[in-house]
Amino acid sequence: MAEVAQLARELGEALSRQGWMATTAESCTGGGVSMAITEIAGSSVWFDRAFVTYSNEAKQQMLGVAAATLAEHGAVSEAVAAEMATGALVHSDASISVSVSGIAGPGGGSVLKPVGTVCFSWADRTGWTASETCHFAGDRQAVRTQAIEKALCGLLHRLQQMP
Repeated sequence: MAEVAQLARELGEALSRQGWMATTAESCTGGGVSMAITEIAGSSVWFDRAFVTYSNEAKQQMLGVAAATLAEHGAVSEAVAAEMATGALVHSDASISVSVSGIAGPGGGSVLKPVGTVCFSWADRTGWTASETCHFAGDRQAVRTQAIEKALCGLLHRLQQMP
């Protein structure tokens, strides 16, 4: 978890330089991304809020994910992750967001979406978005830790690309 803490510190510095705040929309990580962020003293300056939307109903109610998107693609999909990320921006004062939806295991996987499948999306107020699906190895904790690292890395990468 030392790498997660380092990523969160670097993210805070990058957000502060940009004058931006972040928000998270999390499912399989259960708030792990926001916990990593808020472990950093002073994070209230650059972190607005977190949405832990474990159920499909929560994704719809709190983030505005469309029922049709959930029905067509399933909760673990880039389409749902994208709607989660944009919904988090709509329902917060943040400038950048990350969403995470996946199957941490040990059960719940399928042939098409095995345990370790995690979908991410990042969005910011400039209109930029990116989505990615990863397949992580290991037990439930290992999948969740890798997902937290990936979420933080994606935010940091976007901020480092900005002028």
